[in-house]
Amino acid sequence: MAPRLDAHDASATTEAGVHEEHGTPEGLEDLPEIPPFDEVGPVDARALSKTLFRRLETLEEGTHEYSYVRNTLVELNLALVKFAASRFRSRSEPVEDIVQVGTIGLIKAIDRFELSRGVEFPTFAMPTIIGEIKRFFRDTSWSVRVPRRLQELRLDLAKAGDELAQQLDRAPTVAELADRLQITEGEVVEGMSASNAYTASSLDAQPEEDDTEGALADRIGYEDHGLEGIEYVESLKPLIAELPARDRQILSLRFVGNMTQSEIGDELGISQMHVSRLLSRTLGRLRRGLLVEE
Repeated sequence: MAPRLDAHDASATTEAGVHEEHGTPEGLEDLPEIPPFDEVGPVDARALSKTLFRRLETLEEGTHEYSYVRNTLVELNLALVKFAASRFRSRSEPVEDIVQVGTIGLIKAIDRFELSRGVEFPTFAMPTIIGEIKRFFRDTSWSVRVPRRLQELRLDLAKAGDELAQQLDRAPTVAELADRLQITEGEVVEGMSASNAYTASSLDAQPEEDDTEGALADRIGYEDHGLEGIEYVESLKPLIAELPARDRQILSLRFVGNMTQSEIGDELGISQMHVSRLLSRTLGRLRRGLLVEE
């Protein structure tokens, strides 16, 4: 048989039952009523968050009450994550994944926030949320293999671009980026071009609703076999330009003029064996240059 309850106990039990029905743990009855999260506007979310942060400071970490207040803060401020994620909608990753990563940043911001700083929580949290999203993109693989220096240059350009955009209230020019990073404008353009290798679009991806054309695969032209190996040719050009004149001549006679080593020897007045050694040395030098570039 259950023990009898006096009027006070019955009232307390009834009150606790009401709060449990709404998800509020016992002991947090003094908190303001939280409406459905999707109905809370930015102003109300900031006011409720301040109240919850004050209460969070009094609770012991790891308790049910602490988890409830912390989780409520996450739900109240998810709009910050969605706003931050909207800046990255052009990326190939699904928005849901970006929001999930941004939520990790939101949780980190909640754990680090202190009311005594005198800063509004959205102002404090947004850099952490965006930083977590950017870290996610930085750690993902590049779609095309590019040299390490261009990967690092792209990150420097992105950071400098964000900082200058905040200062100038507009997108920075190539000259302004070059001045900020103390590099040439040509290097800035090269870094911007490398950004195109960061993500890739599917050939089967469907166009936007207002796009009258078909999928990307349907819009690709004929295959130009003349472009085959152009990446290697362009990478070799500066390496070949650094070679001594005789080595460049031997390469030209061998691979452009299609001459044999014996014919090259006769042309230059040296033995076929000497031509072979020079050619092997030159090709080895070019091969090492390409590996270093990668």
